[in-house]
Amino acid sequence: MTTDRPTVLFVCVSNGGKSQMAEALLRAHVGDAAAIHSAGTAPKGKINAESAASVARAGASMEAATSKAINRDLLRTADRVIVLGRDAQVEPVEGMKATIERWDTDEPSVRGIEGDERMDLIRDDIRNRVEALADELGLGRRP
Repeated sequence: MTTDRPTVLFVCVSNGGKSQMAEALLRAHVGDAAAIHSAGTAPKGKINAESAASVARAGASMEAATSKAINRDLLRTADRVIVLGRDAQVEPVEGMKATIERWDTDEPSVRGIEGDERMDLIRDDIRNRVEALADELGLGRRP
């Protein structure tokens, strides 16, 4: 990392669910110790209400979230670029300092699990990964 405050970019297709969940959960975990962003490869312009409710049940918030597209400048400056799920495809841009990582997140619907239980399982998978990322980056839990 080139700064004391790393920049993390989470990406999914719509930027309405998984990447927003990761952003909110990491922010709840580390506060402003990192610059945390999310984006979509094909943003829908709205936040998934079930994702937001699940994150709220875990004590985080997506209340101020907005669905937005990937910013090429942010791709260049991010210390970590993490794609959530299998569907989003992110191509590197010239000048990127991060490699593109993929988190193959849990998808309980393939096991017939739906509703709140499905979203909470996805959230918990993402939260575990986010907390491990915070440890890897040397970021402690915020007080």
